[in-house]
Amino acid sequence: MVDHVRGGRGTMRETNLAIIWPTVAMAALIFAVWAVLLRQRFAHIAANRPVAADFANAEAVGRYFRPVERPAQNLANLFEMPVLYFALVPLLIVTGSASGIQVGLAWAFVALRLVHSIIQICLNTIRARARVFIASSVVLFAMWLGFVVDILPNTGARM
Repeated sequence: MVDHVRGGRGTMRETNLAIIWPTVAMAALIFAVWAVLLRQRFAHIAANRPVAADFANAEAVGRYFRPVERPAQNLANLFEMPVLYFALVPLLIVTGSASGIQVGLAWAFVALRLVHSIIQICLNTIRARARVFIASSVVLFAMWLGFVVDILPNTGARM
């Protein structure tokens, strides 16, 4: 399996490493949401000068930043289910299981997470956000299931 990763041009290696690009895109999304968070928080601080009591404890900070909390909530969301994605990608590469199907699913996952971020930060339409979240979770589950099915024969385990 690992030999596939070491292959030359035109081998499984190229397909296997294609999984890196949706992963880079996922990291870019996280950094973009972080940048939106910083921009909105700095603008909020400039428009609403804080006092010491605004930062006295976590509850006070939450109240102070409530008007611009959606990017922070979305950033937190990007460290929940996507953690399972980031854990899976190295496993797919190391085992040679990052097939074209897995790469397509990875792009679908990232695209759905992008849509989820846009909905949560800009629109905050709960029903649409929930549907996109569920769809992205189903895609991630399919990636994990595909991985398990691919490696199962090589582990000696039986279903």
